[in-house]
Amino acid sequence: MRVDHSRAPAAFAGDIEAFLGYMSLERGLSANTISSYRRDLDQAAHFLALGKVADWRAVSAADAAGWVHSLSAAKYTVASLARKLSALRMLARFLVREKLRDDDFTALLTGPKPSRKMPGTLSEGEVARLLAAASGGQPRDLRDRALLELFYSSGLRVSELAGLTLQQIDLQQGFLRVFGKGSKERVVPVGGRACEALTTYLVSGRPHLVRPHTGSQFFLNHRGRGLSRVALWMIVKASAQRAGLTRKVKPHALRHSFATHLLTGGADLRAIQEMLGHASISTTQIYTAVEPQRLLDHHAKFHPRKRG
Repeated sequence: MRVDHSRAPAAFAGDIEAFLGYMSLERGLSANTISSYRRDLDQAAHFLALGKVADWRAVSAADAAGWVHSLSAAKYTVASLARKLSALRMLARFLVREKLRDDDFTALLTGPKPSRKMPGTLSEGEVARLLAAASGGQPRDLRDRALLELFYSSGLRVSELAGLTLQQIDLQQGFLRVFGKGSKERVVPVGGRACEALTTYLVSGRPHLVRPHTGSQFFLNHRGRGLSRVALWMIVKASAQRAGLTRKVKPHALRHSFATHLLTGGADLRAIQEMLGHASISTTQIYTAVEPQRLLDHHAKFHPRKRG
C-alpha cells in the first residue's frame, strides 16, 4: 500500500518549505515542478516518521534506502522512482549546503534510470491532414487552426503554448519569445503558414472571443479566458479524429514531429536543441533515432563503399 501523500509531519515540514522556497526563488523551477517535489518529499517524510526517524537531521543512508525500496515494492514506474529519488537527493544537498547536516545521506543511493522512450511522431502527411482538419470560419475554428499551425511550426511545450500572450509574438518578424523551464527565455522562429493562420485569428477570430475581463492571453476560450492545457489537449484530439487518424494523438506529438521533421530535413541538432529549449543536447539526441531509414538512405547514397 502506498504511503499517504498529505503534508509532511511538522518535524520535517519546515525544512521542506525552506528547500522548496530556495528551488523556486534561486533556481527558478516551475510551479508544477515544485508541486511534484513537495508531494515526493511529503511522502518520504511520512515514511521516515513511521520508522521513528525524528527529522531530516536524523535520516541515515539506510533510512533513505528503505524508502526507495518501499517505492519499488509499491510498483511505481521507473520515471516516478527516478523523480522521487532526485527530489530527495536535492533536499539532502540543500541541507548540507545550509549546514543543517554534515553529510549527504543520499550519496550512496542508487535508483533506476528512466528508459529513453522514443517520442511519438506523426508523418508529414499525417500532420498535413491534422492541420487541414481544423477548418471553418467561426472564431473557434480560426483559433484551432492557428493553434495547431503554431504548435507544429514552433515545437512549443503544451504549457508554453497555453500560456502564450500577445506580447510574446512578433508576426512581422516571424518569431516569438517564450519562457520555458527554469524561466529561461528563448526566441523561436514561426513559419510563414503559421504566421498567416495567427494573423487571421487575430483579425477575424480573437476579437469575437474577447470579454470585458479578458487579459493578454493569446488563445482564448468561449468565456474570454486563456485556454488551459486540458482544453488544448481536447482540441488536438478532436482535430485528429476529424482527420481520420486512427492512432491516439497526444499534444506532444506535434512538438516531437516538429523536431523530427527538422532533423530529417537536415537541420543542425544544436539549432533544434535551442528551439525546443532543451538544457542538454543529450535530450535532443533522442530524435536522431527516430528516422533510422533516413540514415540508411544517406549511407547508401553517399558512402564510397556503397553497393554497386
